[in-house]
Amino acid sequence: MLSNAKIALDPAFQLAPVDPRVYSSFIEHLGRAVYDGIYCPDHPTADALGFRRDVIELIQPLRIPMMRYPGGNFVSGFHWEDSVGPRDQRPRRLDRAWRTLETNQVGLHEFGAWCREIGAEMMMAVNLGTRGIDAACNLLEYCNHPSGSYWSDLRRSHGAEQPYGIHTWCLGNEMDGPWQIGHKTAEEYGRLACETARAMRKIDASIELVATGSSYPEMPTFPTWEATVLGHVYDDVDYLSLHQYLGDTTGDLGDFLAKSLTTEHFIRSVVATCDFVKAQKRSKKQMMLSFDEWNIWYHSLGKDDEIQEKHPWQQAPGLVEDIYTLADAVVFGSMLITLLRHADRVKIACLAQLVNVIAPIMTEPGGGKAWKQTIYYPFAQAAQYGHGTVLLTDVTCDRYDSKTFTDVPYLEAVAIQDEAAHTLTLFAVNRSQTDSLPLSCDLRAFGTGRVVEHSALFGEDPQAVNGPGREVIVPRPVSGTAVADGSLSALLPPMSWNMIRIQCQ
Repeated sequence: MLSNAKIALDPAFQLAPVDPRVYSSFIEHLGRAVYDGIYCPDHPTADALGFRRDVIELIQPLRIPMMRYPGGNFVSGFHWEDSVGPRDQRPRRLDRAWRTLETNQVGLHEFGAWCREIGAEMMMAVNLGTRGIDAACNLLEYCNHPSGSYWSDLRRSHGAEQPYGIHTWCLGNEMDGPWQIGHKTAEEYGRLACETARAMRKIDASIELVATGSSYPEMPTFPTWEATVLGHVYDDVDYLSLHQYLGDTTGDLGDFLAKSLTTEHFIRSVVATCDFVKAQKRSKKQMMLSFDEWNIWYHSLGKDDEIQEKHPWQQAPGLVEDIYTLADAVVFGSMLITLLRHADRVKIACLAQLVNVIAPIMTEPGGGKAWKQTIYYPFAQAAQYGHGTVLLTDVTCDRYDSKTFTDVPYLEAVAIQDEAAHTLTLFAVNRSQTDSLPLSCDLRAFGTGRVVEHSALFGEDPQAVNGPGREVIVPRPVSGTAVADGSLSALLPPMSWNMIRIQCQ
């Protein structure tokens, strides 16, 4: 039986406002993310541009503010010029990143129209693998310059009179990874990114730029890559990127449930590295973080090798299609809580990816049904209700040891106050596989309050999954949660993601 867990909160102890862009996502030209995912002109729900309305309807509750595009590994061999102009004149190319065939039927214009439809801005990545300064500047001119120049007038001739006004740009992708086309050393990338940033700002001084960090925290280059790259670009970029995917690599469920502790350590290490370079440079500038790839990814690892090695150059084969369990959703929720607890530095985060490829939304192959995976629900609830100011959240609870972790707290939590709406929202995970977790929180500093909702994602089988027409893992109401005499009391089900919304007066 677990002891009562306590959360200490006070509205005076604020961390930072939540930047809405932490609920961003990512679409790459990979697998069925684009073709047979968001785009399927023969589907019964397809609109005039060929985009699936049933998928758009599932995306809309996620309220995604920004979409990273077009990669990912794909961008490091991408010629953006292939993706504009009349569709029937666009070349079919071999995508060397994923060894598939790219038709370019969905390109910059089509993706821009799709983003407008879902209410999201574009976050554009430039190719610093096989290309460089000129290609990046030409793309920026094409997208953002009003008119009167070669590339801006070319855009207008393609039917886009008004600039796209893309504000946020990624300077390459995972350039320290040996798998990356155009892989570079930290010195090589740092110099190229610096000069590209300066050249792009001469065209549009209003843009924000993201420098590429290590591909993941276990890379042998981490964190010296960050320190070296920032030594070159610190004064010329606004964000440093982080990528991390979590998975069950030991077969021990308690170990897997603790994996978000590595995300906590990763963020703290990157912040420390950024601040070290800041001190070196005697700078007053605070480097912010763009966690522009994050998710759970392990089910499909190694399973796609035969397609890529023995049957390459297919058009949109099914790749990286993890089917997520209840346990995955709980770890996903812990990871999301960790990102929110660093709202003072993590200003952008992109769930990778959105449809079919390690995604919260899946479609049946060949234009069948669209459906929601288990990880859809924590993301949707946070995107809808996780707005306001993150409060310093002090947790006291029992702890456990697992196969590779020690002192793991059973409770993972974050509190967000929306002063305008007079609400307090708690997102919480109970890591215990067997026991409900009693929770209390003194709310007297917030005035009187009442519980609007307590819902939880939980179930008896940690390996339970959703499927088309069979969404069994969904949030369910939890009874008995109440505020009495200024104190919240709740019981969090075993191995669960929880959202508790409180109306304060």
